[in-house]
Amino acid sequence: MQPVFDYNKGNVRAYYPDCGAIATFDFRDPEREFGYILVRVSHSFNGQTFECVIYRLLRCSGCHRAGVAKIHQSSGPYAVLEDFYPTSIEKLPIPHDVPQGIANEFREAELCASVRALRAVLALFRSTLEKALEANGYTRGNLKDKIDEAARDHVITAPRQSRAQNNIRDLANAILHGPWREVTQEEVDSAHLYTQRILEDLYDDRKTVEAHLQSLGRLPSGEEATRV
Repeated sequence: MQPVFDYNKGNVRAYYPDCGAIATFDFRDPEREFGYILVRVSHSFNGQTFECVIYRLLRCSGCHRAGVAKIHQSSGPYAVLEDFYPTSIEKLPIPHDVPQGIANEFREAELCASVRALRAVLALFRSTLEKALEANGYTRGNLKDKIDEAARDHVITAPRQSRAQNNIRDLANAILHGPWREVTQEEVDSAHLYTQRILEDLYDDRKTVEAHLQSLGRLPSGEEATRV
């Protein structure tokens, strides 16, 4: 989830990696406020005019680790959160049998998402998808061909095929090869989810998938598989 600022309570709710959950960050305890830096400067942000920027220190109500919020404040009862640190996103679980290099690529995409490097996120999810398909014997042609072959082999479902083509491959290709454009959080969230789902398709019930791929000649079988 994206951090949410409650103007009336002065706190921020965000996913915090140290707690592994959504946490509330308070700006004070029963005795004192934790402090802030106020920069008085008239400026615009997201089409609105503000009179100052506040960098406010907060504390997780669970583990008591620190956080910092950058808040745009107007003279009236109106404020907007721009950034919150530590930056993070909720990581999605992936099966233990996912090869380490593919898992690392997926986690690096999540790291990029946590700092809102959204164009890089899509490129890494595309790369994760292609590497996973290649590791399962889909090595011919371009990524579109590999996705279609996996669907024809019933390794992924037809709906998953459509999502892989439209929400991961096509979107990343447009970002990598087309003119610059802003990537939305919704696009990243969708690519994140369906890359994870395809990793689950391939590796959650690994023995069954492996046997199916071996029967198709996609992966080595028997003694040959042991030697590879």
